[in-house]
Amino acid sequence: MAPLQKNHTLSSEFIILGFGDLAELQIFFFGLFLIMHLVTLAGHTIIVLITLIDSCLQTPMYFFLRNLSTIEICYILVIVPNMLASFLSRSQQMPMLGCALQMHLFIALGGAECFLLAVMAYDRFVAICMPLRYTLIVTRVLCQQMLALACVSGFALSLTLTALIFRLPFCQSHEINHFFCDIPAVLFLACSDTRANEIAIFVVCTLILLIPFLLILLSYGFIITAILSIHPAQGRSKAFSTCAGHLLVSLLHYGCAIFIYIRPKSCYSPEQDKIVSLIYTNVTPMLYPMIYSLRNKEVKGALRRFLGSYNQMRQQPKAR
Repeated sequence: MAPLQKNHTLSSEFIILGFGDLAELQIFFFGLFLIMHLVTLAGHTIIVLITLIDSCLQTPMYFFLRNLSTIEICYILVIVPNMLASFLSRSQQMPMLGCALQMHLFIALGGAECFLLAVMAYDRFVAICMPLRYTLIVTRVLCQQMLALACVSGFALSLTLTALIFRLPFCQSHEINHFFCDIPAVLFLACSDTRANEIAIFVVCTLILLIPFLLILLSYGFIITAILSIHPAQGRSKAFSTCAGHLLVSLLHYGCAIFIYIRPKSCYSPEQDKIVSLIYTNVTPMLYPMIYSLRNKEVKGALRRFLGSYNQMRQQPKAR
């Protein structure tokens, strides 16, 4: 490719088509997803606050849950505000650099979340399968190291993948038939042979998605075996309730991601991808706080204490 054409590609803009074909429903969808977005932010913010403040939740499991919610907040802020704006306009212009930055942050935060879910599965594996050694193995230092490794790995793999994609020439259409700069939608616009890039994407997605997911399934294989060996039914119920939320979140997160990213370019379907991405970036993040709070007595207890102390603070000035 000529240098002039490369410079033109790098300096040009993408056009995010969003949901321009649903003009009559855009206001309705804007209101619906705005409410979902605010509920999601509120849910994750509450989890971050109660796991920071409540003394009963200062354990490795809630340390990871707090950081998972923090990553989730950043993750949806990268995607959802632009998505909401796309409901109010037929198309959006986005500079090449802005598109690359959005993709990088989306992959990085999503990758960090994938690795962190695997770390949380390991934490549950040690807690249930090796309870007497749990405090010796899962130390504060190890938790911080595993969190740092998850974040660094996510950002490093994302930088590699984003650089590979945006080195491609986009010399034809710059219209992205999506509501954000997602990998398949941008790769579809490349006007050169992308087989090497598709292989690289598959390798990175395997590292981010398949390997952590298989490790989670392996961990839960051992966990379920250990739980079934617990004789008191009450003990089994408590162990299952502790792990059920994390397992359900993992299945939702990895299921949608694997469907979108582990497949060849020839199978790309814009409309189908937009629907799955709406679920992946809006519905499942909203469900995570509900899953953790509804399935976990400690989180519900901490939330009651948090709301109780908040109400007391509000009533104090009136009492005076």
